[in-house]
Amino acid sequence: MSEDNSPPHTFKGLLRWATTPPQAWGVYLLAIILVWLLSFYAGTLKPKKIPDASPPPVTAPRS
Repeated sequence: MSEDNSPPHTFKGLLRWATTPPQAWGVYLLAIILVWLLSFYAGTLKPKKIPDASPPPVTAPRS
């Protein structure tokens, strides 16, 4: 009997497990949901207030 049902112990084994057909759909959907949640969260953040950089006062030319 082979040990195919044991959890993967290396990154290469995890990658091979995640790319087999039944798990690949779950990994793909999980990645799509994670990207959507991160972009939604980033969209709800308020931008930092930048202090108004007013231009220097304009003086009339002297003649």
